[in-house]
Amino acid sequence: MFTFNMILPLLLLSFPWPLLCSPLDIQLESINSTATTNSLFTRSGVLSHQFIAQSHTSGSLRGSVLFYNGKIHTFAPGNPVVSVVAITNGYITYTGDSLPEAERTLSQSSSSVRKINLRSRVAVPGLIDCHNHIVLLGNRPGYHTPLEQSFSIADVKVTYQQRAKGVPKDGWITTIGGFSPNQLRELRLPTSKELDAAVNDNPVFISTSFSGPATTNTKGREILEREAGVVIAANGSITSGVENGKALLWLRQSLLGFEQRKRSVRSAMEYAASVGVTTHLDQGAFSATNTPSDGAASENLYTFHLPWLSVYNDLNGIIRLRVNFLHDDSTTDNPTLVERLRNTFPFFGNDMIRTGAIGEFAVGIADYAGGPVFEAAALKIAKAGWRLEVHALGDNDLSTQLEGFEKVNANVSIKNLRWVVAHVPRISADALKRLKALGAGVNVSGWLYLSGTGNTTSPAGPPFRRILDSGIRAGFGPDGANIAPLSPWPHAYYAITGKNAKGEVINPGHSISRQEVLELFTKHNTWFLGGPDEHSLGILEKGRLGDVAVLSEDYFTIPEERIKQLRSVLTVVGGVVVWDSGEI
Repeated sequence: MFTFNMILPLLLLSFPWPLLCSPLDIQLESINSTATTNSLFTRSGVLSHQFIAQSHTSGSLRGSVLFYNGKIHTFAPGNPVVSVVAITNGYITYTGDSLPEAERTLSQSSSSVRKINLRSRVAVPGLIDCHNHIVLLGNRPGYHTPLEQSFSIADVKVTYQQRAKGVPKDGWITTIGGFSPNQLRELRLPTSKELDAAVNDNPVFISTSFSGPATTNTKGREILEREAGVVIAANGSITSGVENGKALLWLRQSLLGFEQRKRSVRSAMEYAASVGVTTHLDQGAFSATNTPSDGAASENLYTFHLPWLSVYNDLNGIIRLRVNFLHDDSTTDNPTLVERLRNTFPFFGNDMIRTGAIGEFAVGIADYAGGPVFEAAALKIAKAGWRLEVHALGDNDLSTQLEGFEKVNANVSIKNLRWVVAHVPRISADALKRLKALGAGVNVSGWLYLSGTGNTTSPAGPPFRRILDSGIRAGFGPDGANIAPLSPWPHAYYAITGKNAKGEVINPGHSISRQEVLELFTKHNTWFLGGPDEHSLGILEKGRLGDVAVLSEDYFTIPEERIKQLRSVLTVVGGVVVWDSGEI
């Protein structure tokens, strides 16, 4: 007899997949009330896998937590800030200021209740990222180590020194995408000598954006020159393009067995929890060619979800994943898209992992901006009743995509399908009006934070203020993992200040408030998830799922320059503490 989790891999993608996961008995016992807190967490701060499995029922984390003595921003109507929140069996049962009343609601808990004194710390709903590439992040070779919160080469060295403590000797430590030398005080990548000083026993590979440039240490250089024929300069630098691609291809082919991918998935989940993002709408990858031309965004579209599914099937998932499906057809018959629509269910899954939409590309890169192939695909998607998300970086592609939306709508109404245009750095008031009339939305990104330029005459965008004032459905989707940080906090800094990673004002006149930014990352982003999520996430109110992030500092009052360094000191998903830095 098949269980739900056994058939999920078959239904997530349009082509048959092998069942790589073992059968799952979902009738699990309640948490042992005698378990001690000290035994629940690994050295890194993430909840131990054993405890997660004990807390997990029917594919969802279900625990009980009482927060008190906090500054808890609920984002419920009227934006009340409360001191007490109770989560019972995964769902919020109380928000307010009465500790006795909150405790009464917890009397129905089927598990032990963890009581947490926030000591006046700020807490917010678990953040939602409506556009990123975390599935790619979970398929990185080696022991992947985000550098998004490093602001100098000294920070990089400390981060790598700490990472090396948990990595076997000779195990590769890697960072692929998500940051830029522009965020470092020195405005350059570390040299091999500097990396050698930080890490002695492990080869290192650091690559920026999609295709470099990159750098390595002495140990990494010896291996990459010998095994992959990579041309590496005396200081450890590797040029972007082919040389970077040769290194990345060798690392993938040498280091990415299925169990290694699962380890990478767990690492990506842990990092996401550590920055307070509990729900992710992933936007897919480009088809890998298995040549040096592949970049950080290239993968096998029909297998790269499998390690994620296996981790969820093992009951080790600690974040919520929503899966969009990217397609790269180049003909009007849209063959892979047709098979997807025939064989996959939208919004299929459970509270932890669920299918989503078609996007962020419905067709290949050559046709994504509009024209016959794009319009044929869009019409098929509309007739099937699916949501569609497309990517637009300028006036030209947005204009032709919008024309395509309107042509489709003249044949099949899309007004209730929640179609979305992503990034929109230079979207006009007229385009916003036309999209709004179609029932469409836009998700905005701070990806220009790392390397963008702009001025008063030509601001970098997005025009945050114009978008919010238009009344269109809007959410924050940072596009993290490849060309932008996965952490929401550098993007929040960019939207609030208009400054890039160098501290230059590149988006003048389009700043929005701290409250508005977090609303885009929480309650407004539920519209982009759709399905059951719209009424169960993004707000701390009775009846919704209990996802909470406790912040390292008071986001609403700290100096602007510290916003980009924020993180979560404690993260809860469905009433289960999945990340604890030990600071509370």
